[in-house]
Amino acid sequence: MAGHEVINRPFSDVHRMGNKVVATLLHDPTVEGLDVALYMDGSASMENAYGPRGILAKLAPVKNQVEPQMQWMLEYLANKDRDGKVRVTYWACGDGTQLEMVGDLTGPQAKGYRFPGPRSYGKATVMLPVLRDFVAHIKQQVGEGAKRGLAVIITDSQLNDAHDVTAYATQVAKEIASGRLPRINFVFMGVGEHVDEEQMEEISHTTYPGVGHLWCHRHADRMEEMAELVAVLVDETMTVAAGGTVYDEQGQVLKVYEGRLPAVLEFDIPPACKRFTLEVAGQRFDQPVPEEHEDEDHHDEDEDEDEKPQAATPPAAAPSHSRRGHRH
Repeated sequence: MAGHEVINRPFSDVHRMGNKVVATLLHDPTVEGLDVALYMDGSASMENAYGPRGILAKLAPVKNQVEPQMQWMLEYLANKDRDGKVRVTYWACGDGTQLEMVGDLTGPQAKGYRFPGPRSYGKATVMLPVLRDFVAHIKQQVGEGAKRGLAVIITDSQLNDAHDVTAYATQVAKEIASGRLPRINFVFMGVGEHVDEEQMEEISHTTYPGVGHLWCHRHADRMEEMAELVAVLVDETMTVAAGGTVYDEQGQVLKVYEGRLPAVLEFDIPPACKRFTLEVAGQRFDQPVPEEHEDEDHHDEDEDEDEKPQAATPPAAAPSHSRRGHRH
C-alpha cells in the first residue's frame, strides 16, 4: 500500500483484519506494576542531533535536538512506572551492539537532566541487545513487584538486524503466552527525517498467538498527545465513555456499545466499507478504514522448534526493506 493512513482523533490506532476492525481510542492509562525503560539511539547518525560537547556546546550555535524529547518522555513515563523511576540507557554504541547505562531516573530529575549522547557513538544500529537487556531486567524485577514491562526505543534510522529482532520477539511472545514472562511491549519512537518507517511498520504489524501485538511505533515530530506514547498499553478492559454507536458510511449501525465504551473497539464491517463513524454523547468522529496489511497475521512456528535467533547481522550488512502499512 502506498503511503500512510490517516488516523483521526480520538483514535490512536486502527487495524483491519479481514472484515473486522480493531480501533484503539486515545486514552491515558494507568497500569498496575508497570516497569518502564527508555533506550536512546547512540549510533553515529545521531551525533549531530545530540550536538557539540564541552566548550563547543557553549560556543556553537547548534543545539541538542534530542535532549528536549528525552526530558518530556522521561518525565511522562516516570509517572507511569510503578516506582517512579525509568531505566535509561544509550544503545547502538561502540561497534553498534553496546549499551551505555545512564541510570534509573525520576520524573523530577527529567526536567533538568542532560543527555549529551553516549561516550562512544556506534558504527551500526543493532537492536537485539536492547531486547535482551530489557527482558533480563524484567525477569529480575518480577520479584520486586513488576507485573508488566514497557520499553520505549528511540531511533533515527534503520536497523541492521531487523531479522534477529523479529526472531527474538517471537521467542519473547512464546514466553509471555506460556506465563514465563509478564506482558511486555516495545515502542519504536522515530526522530528526525531518516527514520525507516517501513521497517518499523513491518515489525509493528506482527501479531503473536495468545499475545497479539508486542510493538507499536510513533514519530516524535507527529505526536499530538503524550498518551500516544503508551497507546500499546490500552486494552478493552479500560472504559473511556458511557456508551457509543459505530456506523458505516451509509449510516447503517455496525455496533452499539451500551453502558460503557471500551478503549478498544472491535466490530465487523461490510467488505466494501471504506470508513466508519463513532458517535459518542452527540459527537461524531469519522475515520477511514485502513487497507488490510498482508503481514498482519503472524503464523507461529512449530512449538517444538525452540530455535534461538541468529547472531546479529554484521554492521556492514544491508538492512531489510518492507511495504508501507498503517501504524500500530
